[in-house]
Amino acid sequence: MTAWDLVVARDDLSKTRLAEVEQPAAGPGEAVLKVDRVGLTANNVTYAVLGDSMGYWKFFPAETGWGHVPLWGFADVVDTTVEGVDVGQRLFGYYPTASHLVVQPGQVTATGFRDVAEHRAGLPSPYNGYQLVDTDPAYEKDREDLQALYRPLFFTSFMLADFLGDNGFFGAQTAVLSSASSKTAYGTAFLLDGIRRVGLTSPANVAFTESLGCYDEVLTYDDVTSLPADAPTLYADMAGSRGLRAAVHEHLGDALVHDAVVGITHIEELGSGGESLAGAKPTFFFAPDQMAKRRADWGAGGLEQRYGDAWRRFVPHVEGWVDVVEGRGPQALNDVWLEVLTNKSAPRAGNVVRL
Repeated sequence: MTAWDLVVARDDLSKTRLAEVEQPAAGPGEAVLKVDRVGLTANNVTYAVLGDSMGYWKFFPAETGWGHVPLWGFADVVDTTVEGVDVGQRLFGYYPTASHLVVQPGQVTATGFRDVAEHRAGLPSPYNGYQLVDTDPAYEKDREDLQALYRPLFFTSFMLADFLGDNGFFGAQTAVLSSASSKTAYGTAFLLDGIRRVGLTSPANVAFTESLGCYDEVLTYDDVTSLPADAPTLYADMAGSRGLRAAVHEHLGDALVHDAVVGITHIEELGSGGESLAGAKPTFFFAPDQMAKRRADWGAGGLEQRYGDAWRRFVPHVEGWVDVVEGRGPQALNDVWLEVLTNKSAPRAGNVVRL
């Protein structure tokens, strides 16, 4: 198919519809981007699960009841009427499950542009930026797969670790991270400095998680009660499991000084139940808020430069932690979405689809 559209049912994320569509052309003030390479991880499931509550469905509108799952990756400009945006430019950014995206570039600079389409005006700013690879401090041509997979996750890890450190770890001596084998969790653990790091994972993933070397200790979910209940502890919840959160709160009680809800991948357990929990109440961590703070603190380009430095420290390690699994075409995108949605991917697997 030359041009196609893949949507999921918003009330049943396992229901998908793939259709051939007419290839778009650029109107006045528009550019057409052809999506080329994207990564699929639990992060994309979070976008879909929180699509209504956090507005993720609004980025790439679809007909009523259906939605485009937002993806991170690379696309090329194939048609444009905007000065400074040229055919052939390659951009990293936020894309729909579709072959093409029509954008209205604004604030065009040597580093990229922002999509200033009316329907995106009230949405979180970081998702509207498109970065030219030629001027991206973190870009490496031979590592595009890793960037498509890790950049949004590692940026979340980077901002979470920065947020926790910026707040003095809320007085905690230990940081406990759930879904410790997940990319966002171990990216955060890699960056945390000055605090003991404990990973919680399933029995099947203990060996992999220990092999990463990011954690001072790795425990199974059933071993939560072995955590010291007399030491100030923060919890970074990457899964959104109400049962696990309840167990952590019940065991730690007032020793739990902060509970950051970072990801939602357990669809059937969506909901915090925080009103009845002991200790610190769950607080949703929204990376764009910390990004906005740091842009103000660090000035133009400061955040991107610091992220690039962190990425270059991280990537030599992560190359040994992930096996890139590459699919090709829209049907592969559909199949990988269903695999990731049902949590069937191995922890070492990194799903990339070339479109």
